[in-house]
Amino acid sequence: MSVNIPVSANPRVVIVGAGFAGLELAKALKAQPVQVVLVDKNNYHTFQPLLYQVATAGLEPDSITYPIREIFRSQKNFIFRMAEVLEVRAADRCVVTSIGEIAYDHLVIATGAKSAYFGLSDFEERALSMKTVPEAVELRNIILENFERAVLTTDLVRRDSLMTFVIIGGGPTGVELAGALGELKKVVLPHDHPELDLTKMMIYLVDMESRLLKTMSPAASRSAEQFLRKHGVDVWLGSRVRSYDGQMIVFADGKSLVTSNVIWTAGVTGAVLPGLPPEVLSAGRIRTDSFSRVAGCSNIFAIGDVAAVVTEDTPHGHPMLAPVAIQQAKLLAVNLARLLKGNSELKSFVYRDMGVMATVGRHEAVADLSFGKFQGPLAWFLWAALHLMTLVGFRNRLVALVNWTWSYFRYDSGLRLIIRAKDRCAVVKSSQ
Repeated sequence: MSVNIPVSANPRVVIVGAGFAGLELAKALKAQPVQVVLVDKNNYHTFQPLLYQVATAGLEPDSITYPIREIFRSQKNFIFRMAEVLEVRAADRCVVTSIGEIAYDHLVIATGAKSAYFGLSDFEERALSMKTVPEAVELRNIILENFERAVLTTDLVRRDSLMTFVIIGGGPTGVELAGALGELKKVVLPHDHPELDLTKMMIYLVDMESRLLKTMSPAASRSAEQFLRKHGVDVWLGSRVRSYDGQMIVFADGKSLVTSNVIWTAGVTGAVLPGLPPEVLSAGRIRTDSFSRVAGCSNIFAIGDVAAVVTEDTPHGHPMLAPVAIQQAKLLAVNLARLLKGNSELKSFVYRDMGVMATVGRHEAVADLSFGKFQGPLAWFLWAALHLMTLVGFRNRLVALVNWTWSYFRYDSGLRLIIRAKDRCAVVKSSQ
């Protein structure tokens, strides 16, 4: 296959990854005398903070995705290639992709993060994840299919297993997913499956820490736990998982749960590209200086979740958050413009922390913001407003607003569809 990228008199900036960081950088380079080449294995940008709503049938997948070519339709110096980057060859100043080699003058790695399992192979093989749109859709399918299976089976142990959900990880994603499942149990599934005893549906949120949302304030942690318990979520703190065979999860203290649904949200690590020297890695991320430049490389940069800006003030890098990625991208665009003009005086990255939010359910959220800490309905409205404003594309904002408004007043999203590429009628047969 041919990459087929036009030759340009301008320097080529290759950006790997169309997440928040890569997208923002490509936009910020619009007026610069460069050829911007964005490479991603998908032809769309994903608004990852709302993946849990796709997984729990709160939003359609196309509400949180937007075509990359549509975003950059009017940007003349932009080129997109859908491909998977297989390796970085710094010595040859190129990246090897699934469609061929792409040469660069400046390379920016913005590949984001992937799930980290901390050596627990059972969970890596058998637990459900939710880092991509296909994974979120698959999780939705499995949740809905398991309730269809529960209706069909006469084995009470099997039925309870199909209706038991164990979420590993008490960070924002785990908390938000647990809250959404709690709402399904409370206000949606009783209407969809009146023949099932939904009091048997169990939702466990498990974390090894002593409190939820450890990066937020103690007040936010307490409120989140209270909200979750109100939604019927059983919160297990200070609990470490040991093994999972697909039917039973075992904890370090010997406790166990029978479940067909284990969802992993416990940790992430950088999606590091092969080819980089091992010495540039720091705890699973690419170590950079304060200018986002990869250690030992003059023309390779890393931004977003995959990067760790290691300085005296940030020895472990910044948190893996969208605002960090966006701010890094904007500053890198400024620094690249300076380099192109021969100016070696670059600006150091300083993160402006505006705060952290997490939603727990309908009109319930927690927010630690720079101007105050909020819990409950006000925090939820702040959370909803922020996410609507940062969704890419007017249509996405409108669809999300309509869906959220409908759900708010009707307690029902109406998106509980099991859609697969192949016929899954075998669900009925395998359940009997």
